[in-house]
Amino acid sequence: MLNFDKYEALSFDCYGTLIDWETGITDAVRSVAEAHGLDLINSQILSLYSEIEPQIQQGEYAEYRIVLRNVMQGIADRLGFAPAGADVDCLSDSLGDWPVFPDTVDALRAVATRYKLAILSNTDDGLFAQTAPNLGVEFHKIITSQQAGSYKPSIHNFILAIDHIGVGADKLLHVAESMFHDIVPAKSIG
Repeated sequence: MLNFDKYEALSFDCYGTLIDWETGITDAVRSVAEAHGLDLINSQILSLYSEIEPQIQQGEYAEYRIVLRNVMQGIADRLGFAPAGADVDCLSDSLGDWPVFPDTVDALRAVATRYKLAILSNTDDGLFAQTAPNLGVEFHKIITSQQAGSYKPSIHNFILAIDHIGVGADKLLHVAESMFHDIVPAKSIG
């Protein structure tokens, strides 16, 4: 069992941990797919997304808005339709409206009374700025992939977070849902 008294700061992944990224992604992609006569279920959309996004992030770093555009183009290619105009921007255009999990704001407010709070997110500064007001707290630090120039699971992102937050790895607890993007790499550096 974790001894929470030893921690001075909590860093949070945002999308998937604090924000319901599955609903955000499925709603955005479904609206475009339906406009092209396709009826998709959530698991189809999420499967395509989770396959395409990491492939795009493995190449040379690109801002997350571009990554999301390429993910949507990849989904359209796989499903056999040509997205019209702004269709490829449906994910980035909707990201600021993705729903906050029902317990997020109250939980963040509660832990903010005891710990420094930080965000460590695979997004860019501008996109996270659209989400930040929905989270109900001020964060001590916000570290994005744009600042790191790489995407989690890169250890570089976690080292940058430790440096920016200003506490040792042993005093920082990273809170996240993704084993691949967050938990395994965070644990690997303590």
